[in-house]
Amino acid sequence: MENNKKIDMLSGNLLKKIIVFAMPLMLSGVLQLLFNACDLIVVGNFAGDDSLAAVGSTSSLISLIVNFFMGISVGANVLVARAIGKKDKEKSQKAVHTTIFFSIVTGLTLSIFGIFCSRYLLELMDTAKDVIDNATLYLKIYFGGTIFNLVYNYGAAILRAKGETKKPLYYLTIAGIINVLLNLFFVIVLNMDVDGVAIATVASQAISAVLVIRCLIKSDDYVHLNIKDLKIDKQSLKEMILIGLPAGIQSALFNISNVFIQKAINSFNSTAILAGNTASSNIGNFIYTSMNAFYQACLTFTSQNYGAGKIKNTRKVLINCLLCVTVAGLVVGGTAVLLGKQLLGIYITGEEALKYGFIRLKIIGLTYFICGIADVLVGSLRGLGYSIVPMFVSILGICGFRLLWIYTAFAKYNTLEVLYVSYPISWIMTSIVHLICFIIVYKYTRKKISFKEKVLA
Repeated sequence: MENNKKIDMLSGNLLKKIIVFAMPLMLSGVLQLLFNACDLIVVGNFAGDDSLAAVGSTSSLISLIVNFFMGISVGANVLVARAIGKKDKEKSQKAVHTTIFFSIVTGLTLSIFGIFCSRYLLELMDTAKDVIDNATLYLKIYFGGTIFNLVYNYGAAILRAKGETKKPLYYLTIAGIINVLLNLFFVIVLNMDVDGVAIATVASQAISAVLVIRCLIKSDDYVHLNIKDLKIDKQSLKEMILIGLPAGIQSALFNISNVFIQKAINSFNSTAILAGNTASSNIGNFIYTSMNAFYQACLTFTSQNYGAGKIKNTRKVLINCLLCVTVAGLVVGGTAVLLGKQLLGIYITGEEALKYGFIRLKIIGLTYFICGIADVLVGSLRGLGYSIVPMFVSILGICGFRLLWIYTAFAKYNTLEVLYVSYPISWIMTSIVHLICFIIVYKYTRKKISFKEKVLA
């Protein structure tokens, strides 16, 4: 580690540095999930299962739209990390200002779109009539604050590119405490419903966005932000889109398959099943977040080493991240299943809802580590500059397969178990293909860099 507490990603004990990088990132992700978890817990306990079902019915749709733009932030992370690896401050500065400007514009656009289209989108998902009014209200307020969500996450992606993961954790801790207090105040004291928890979430996201922008402004290195210089650099935007857009499309299509699964769950026309699925899905998000930290680590470490021309390090990074993500997935997932009924009981009270929630948790929790393996392989490929390949693999292996499964196996047997088992099968298929792609890309990239070194010599 350097004196300024940034992580040196190019030399030394990479495993130790990956863990040091990932742990604050993991905690940051957990805190972000707590925003939503707090919404669900407060609503479920003080407003009832119908309100919980209303908030839960929006999760797939929010993930679909927001994660598309979040995927593009991958391009910002890679672009800045490569510039730092090359020690090119001018290029890094252009990327930083382009990224923040882009997040503001897209955030405003998404807010306007969400406010006017929320009910129509929920109707397309066949949202139950007894929850659609509350779901629409929650969704409109949530989308109204999307600009804060994007600005924070794009800013955090920039900080990760230089190895800074602790400050975003501090900012989310502050925002998370405020979110919890506002949730309790709006729902318990003011007797508000889903509108109260939505407003609390937006307010907390606004605070985290302001804090991360303040951090970038005060930075005096590669990621310094000057508000007066906010503009689009065409070359930076082009490179960011080329890397990030496939990630955004992959994320969106990944969530489209989840939207169809949500629609399949809605087809049971059972509030207990919907509430159980919502609670279990939220617990599953904590498992995923614990693993996603190592995807981010693999992406950033690989990008910096690729930028510095240290191709052999990228293989070491991948192996270490695969080890870490497997351990994290098995430990957190296994613990979630072991304590499943107690954890589900935090969100829901009905015995029937608990039973349905545990069905999902048992299947997903014990196999989620396979998804983590697939993601780390994707992170390595993107760090090496290959973002389109994993996009197509995921479209076919995850989205395509799950849709096929819904209209074949699920249509025939029509049980929750059959529906949920499509997740681990799709993860296994894509992991195998991603690994084959990495082996091919790594060998090609290594030969290309060796050839350049010989020519320059």
